Amino acid sequence: MANPPGVRKLLPLLSTPHKAGRSALTCQYRCGNACAHELGNTSDNAYFGDVVKEALSRRGMLRAGALGALVATTGVAGAAPALAGGSASAAAGNGAANGAADSQLSFTPVRPNTDDKLTIPEGYKSSVVVRWGDPVLPGAPKFDFDHQTAAAQAKQFGYNCDYVTMLPMGKDRALLWVNHEYTDETLMFRGYTGGAKATVEQIKIALAAHGGSVVEVERVRGTGQWKLVTSGRRRYNRRITAQTKMRFSGPAAGSDLLKTAADPKGLAPVGMLNNCSGGMTPWGTVLTAEENIDQYFVNGDKVPAAQRPYITRYTITEGVPEESRRFDRVEERFDLAKHPHEANRFGWIVEIDPFDPDSTPIKRTALGRFKHEAANTTLAKDGRLVVYMGDDARFEYIYKFVSKERYIRGNERHNRELLDEGTLYVAKFTGDSPKGDIDGSGTPPKDGEFDGSGHWIPLVSGMKSYVKGMTAEEVLVYTRVAADKVGATKMDRPEDMERNPVTGGVYVALTNNTDRTAAQADEANPRAANKHGHVLEIVEKRNDAGERSFSWSLPLICGDPEDPATYFAGYDKDQVSPISCPDNVAFDRDGNLWIATDGNQLGTHDGLFVMPVRGRERGYLRQFLTVPIGAETCGPMVTEDQRSVFVAVQHPGEIDGASPDKPASRWPDGDQPRPAVAVVWHGEGQKIGS
Repeated sequence: MANPPGVRKLLPLLSTPHKAGRSALTCQYRCGNACAHELGNTSDNAYFGDVVKEALSRRGMLRAGALGALVATTGVAGAAPALAGGSASAAAGNGAANGAADSQLSFTPVRPNTDDKLTIPEGYKSSVVVRWGDPVLPGAPKFDFDHQTAAAQAKQFGYNCDYVTMLPMGKDRALLWVNHEYTDETLMFRGYTGGAKATVEQIKIALAAHGGSVVEVERVRGTGQWKLVTSGRRRYNRRITAQTKMRFSGPAAGSDLLKTAADPKGLAPVGMLNNCSGGMTPWGTVLTAEENIDQYFVNGDKVPAAQRPYITRYTITEGVPEESRRFDRVEERFDLAKHPHEANRFGWIVEIDPFDPDSTPIKRTALGRFKHEAANTTLAKDGRLVVYMGDDARFEYIYKFVSKERYIRGNERHNRELLDEGTLYVAKFTGDSPKGDIDGSGTPPKDGEFDGSGHWIPLVSGMKSYVKGMTAEEVLVYTRVAADKVGATKMDRPEDMERNPVTGGVYVALTNNTDRTAAQADEANPRAANKHGHVLEIVEKRNDAGERSFSWSLPLICGDPEDPATYFAGYDKDQVSPISCPDNVAFDRDGNLWIATDGNQLGTHDGLFVMPVRGRERGYLRQFLTVPIGAETCGPMVTEDQRSVFVAVQHPGEIDGASPDKPASRWPDGDQPRPAVAVVWHGEGQKIGS
């Protein structure tokens, strides 16, 4: 591997230049201000049915209820066969000429705004389900902003909330899993000036505020509203933090690259960090994705010389900047000068069993290590498990994992091993238009659509590496380097990936990339200085998730509809809502695409949008809600009965200059802003979107 530029430095707190629509606060705490630093990827690669239900087990009634919730996210019942060179949406029927029906979406879109509230359509209601500091475990005290303790936070709902999923336990009771992506100490503590001057207790609170939560929720009087269960045993409630004991599994478990002084066998990592999006398995466990893990470590330049190029590829911080969180002041393992392999123990997909609060979370090494945004599952036609994943950074890649063995209904012991053996792939995209048609302006090529073909390049299968010069363990621990070597296509921040339960098409949110130049534009990433992002659709051969070849298209190129460099699947742009920076995607049971945004570049707040991807209304994008000042829209999740939609309102009030003494937002309680999960439902009990 060619030596990349020097290890990046973390720039001064709140004074760093930053890009996109985020505040400097968000850039600093969420990703270590990645956009202001040199690129990690310096390779010369081209730019370019119902889920199978398990039989009743020892937790059969609960597990069966949980599996039902997966239909809208992993089931592909009756998915239409893909047309040669076309999209799954077209195969399912697109336009009146094909006799396709309109979607059943009929709400009045929310207008873009800058209000400090959760704005929802007329006829809908909303409420907060759970917020930062709410009690989760027995003995948790009531939240007290000015008297926080690490012991309390370890029992309370964590800070920023991202991925949300529900596991039903009957009609009116469920478990809710929520990721806690990162902490913003400037908003959490009065007078905070950086990790070097933070109190030890503040650092311990931050460690406890990361991770995830399992909480029991219940339906309110048969409506689409849900609330936190606050009485009774609540035996499944759980907090997982940066200090929770975990284990490695899969081919890289026990590798020398994962061994540390505290764990000489390389099998027992501690904690998870920066958990962004996620997914669920057909057997009812959660897959949660570690993303921007680089910012938590210090002294990245002090690792042994042989390791430095790999540390650089993962943009680990140089030196000991005062502005970092300084977790190393509490736990020495975050100092890479002393423990150079500790960073390798983060950046994985973690499997968690919400129904077993005593279970040990598992970091699945067969899925590779990078800045995971999500891990959404489906089944290939022959029953093998498939996991789709994006690496959320500029010019990074799209991956999928295909298990070696097949999913077997009811065989939980067998199924639990599917994520440990299989083949990890990375995507290569090729456009079908002449090079001169793609000039970086976003103007569609002569054939009227950005589309083409592609294939999945194998990286590793078990202990067999397909990458010259790298062992299987190296491919799994340094997956980015392996993808560089095989010539994968550099993408515009690939984030969430979901498979449509009706059409079988796989949709990828590509958030933005203002660093792409016109010379680097390709048909899959057609705009230079792409500040608004786009959505990619992948249709695998024979509509089989297990296949290695696919066709692709861009059904949505985001921005102001009046901008000619935007595209809404051919729908009349006079009718659609403006959208910027797609981040998370989800589907309802009807196959409508729901899109949450992060970093809106159009001057208004982030929100949640919905767009049919087939029929006469394909491309008719409408805004369903907006979030408060400074917040990002996360989640989202539409329940199986389509009577509720959950959104995680992350980092409200995260605006430059904001502090506890000068809050920029008062959401949700009129006091200090608190990240929270909210639910929206129709006031007359109709389906969401009606």
